[in-house]
Amino acid sequence: MVVAISRQQAIAELTAQGGPYELAQQVIDGRPLRVFVHAPPSLRALFTETVSDAAFIVYEDERLSFREAHGRAARIANLLTREYGIEKGDRVAISMRNYPEWILSFAAVTSIGGIAVAMNALWQAEELEYGLNDCGAKVLIADQERLDRLAHCPHIANLRVIAVRSSPQNADVPRLDDLLESIDDTDMPAVDVLPEDPATIFYTSGSTGHPKGVVSTHRNIISALFSWELDTRAAMLVAGVEPEAPAHQPATLLAVPLFHATGSHAVYLQSYRAQRKLVSMYKWDAEQAAELIERERITSFIAPAAMTGDLVRVAQRTNRDLSSLLTVGGGGAPRAPEQVKQIGSSFAKALPNTGWGMTETNAIGTGIGGAEYLERPASSGRCSAVLELKVVDDNGEALPAGERGELLVRGTSLFQGYWNRPDVNATVFDAEGWFRTGDVAYLDDDGYLFIVDRIKDLIIRGGENIGCGQVEAALLMHPDVYEAAVYAVPDERLGEEVGATIYAKASLDDDALRAFLLEHLARFEVPRYIRRADAPLPRTASGKILKRELRDEAAKAVNGGV
Repeated sequence: MVVAISRQQAIAELTAQGGPYELAQQVIDGRPLRVFVHAPPSLRALFTETVSDAAFIVYEDERLSFREAHGRAARIANLLTREYGIEKGDRVAISMRNYPEWILSFAAVTSIGGIAVAMNALWQAEELEYGLNDCGAKVLIADQERLDRLAHCPHIANLRVIAVRSSPQNADVPRLDDLLESIDDTDMPAVDVLPEDPATIFYTSGSTGHPKGVVSTHRNIISALFSWELDTRAAMLVAGVEPEAPAHQPATLLAVPLFHATGSHAVYLQSYRAQRKLVSMYKWDAEQAAELIERERITSFIAPAAMTGDLVRVAQRTNRDLSSLLTVGGGGAPRAPEQVKQIGSSFAKALPNTGWGMTETNAIGTGIGGAEYLERPASSGRCSAVLELKVVDDNGEALPAGERGELLVRGTSLFQGYWNRPDVNATVFDAEGWFRTGDVAYLDDDGYLFIVDRIKDLIIRGGENIGCGQVEAALLMHPDVYEAAVYAVPDERLGEEVGATIYAKASLDDDALRAFLLEHLARFEVPRYIRRADAPLPRTASGKILKRELRDEAAKAVNGGV
């Protein structure tokens, strides 16, 4: 047994010179940053250094070891360089379910210095067309569902498409498996991938307009992965325990989309150094998840509150052996304090953990878990060692502990900026490199973060960011809708649902309106609650719709009020 120490002491010990997570100050692009001295310089190096015969990808009856996965990724990389001319900096879009090909394509693209564009697989044709044009993808690797939507995207120039698990009707689109028949097993193409090279673009919804592409470098992403490792090791030192050799291979359940930073970073990419088995689901089903946890001896599960809540309910009524589960993590949306307690009481060994992070921070920011989380279920935890947080007032002045203001963040995992959006970058970054998150928060005297509201006009539905302005724009495209206001309605399972108040032609049917919206929005973006106003919507003196008033009325009605 090791003598317990404070978190600050543990991090200082682990990050000191010669320590496993040694941190050193470097100036990168004019910014002083704390970097992990012993981290691999790129994702390419991460993949190469972790090749082994241990099980890696499990999908239904398919299984690949780390070695087999790396070999297949190398073949895809050679295909992209030889036949498709992909060079450093070229964008290759990936749009599909959580198939093994998503992971293999991502590893291939980032290993040759390409930029992997993780397209939101829930996007409909209109959004898909926008994203492909915005990033300027040279190649799209997509499954059948996405190919069907692509057929309704007439305005995409110079895009070549590779099909994954497609139907025979799509014979005109070359299939990845067929293309790889001419590529022998071989090494990765020789490309010098540098830490500051851009590696990924993930799209995130904003409060207005189209989604924005978040550009991150190899260093940004690797820093996030090492930060999670550091926090885990520090927590063990604080608890006074030594890491034990696991009785069986660690395993995690991949049930959240890989196009989210939670799925790609916290679940997928973190599995390499942990030599963790990755068990992927076709779609979320809590009963099937419990079956997989029992069969594959899953040790960790990370998902938004809606999904972890589903699993808690299954655990409370099932006889399945879920004792292998050690952690149930959160991501994408806040978790109700009551669910935190239920996780602690519903599983034999599993303890809850969560954190605050953004796509823009590569999913890290703060973290909290175990007994600490059970004691502070409303908190998002304390700051990562490679980031800094501060809360400011409307004038940008730092606020003392306990006072609410806008949360700002800066540090090594913070993204480089939004793709082709210098106008937005100029407003969200200040001269000292601080990024304005749009979250209203406070830090307590011990450095614990509490998120209390959002400045940005966003709905977070089960971990999905939905821009109110985008939904409003789609509503107003209908000729019978005169005014529209979109807002979040509290939902016990998903955290928030999409609500809308419209002033529209009386004869407009709600179901017909939803059918219209499905032509322009992803299904999860279509309002569940539609309320009618019999007069123009209330506005402020400056002409802004009183959205808070409408939102409060909707929440009251949903909860059984008048």
